Amino acid sequence: MGSAGRGKELPPVLLQKARELGREVAKSGCILITGACMGTPHEAAVGAREEEGIVLGFSPASDLKGHTEPPISYPLPPEGTNLIFTGMGREGRIVLAIMNCDAVIFCAGSAGTLNEFASAYQRGKVIGILEGTGGISEKLLGIAETIQKDTGAVLVLDPDPKALVEKVINELNKRK
Repeated sequence: MGSAGRGKELPPVLLQKARELGREVAKSGCILITGACMGTPHEAAVGAREEEGIVLGFSPASDLKGHTEPPISYPLPPEGTNLIFTGMGREGRIVLAIMNCDAVIFCAGSAGTLNEFASAYQRGKVIGILEGTGGISEKLLGIAETIQKDTGAVLVLDPDPKALVEKVINELNKRK
């Protein structure tokens, strides 16, 4: 989960990190779930598909036309992505995407990413934060430390996509 960058160009180094993250998720044998939007989620999906990984894109739209045309206007995801039309808008899409994840990894982001984090934290997910990517991801640890409710969520951090995916999987294995 992370920066869509709607209306602004995201730094190439951020998009490269997101693509590396997607590759590592696929190499680990995990399924990548995104919000089927542009920016870091799209780049992560591209990376996962480069490794022939499974990608599920949860669209807020009810159909392909609603996904690609205003008011949503998202790009088509990489070829081979399984696009799931929720018809629930952006906020509803977040809930479905997070509910279907065992773990959630964050890369940069803003308001939508903060909603995704709150949903993941409330559901006690393993939460990975790709450090050094800016945006709300840089603030998530501080936010988690101020929450007075123990939901069972575990936060793991690393600036390296490969190391972060390994740490997240290790945390998931501890739960089995």
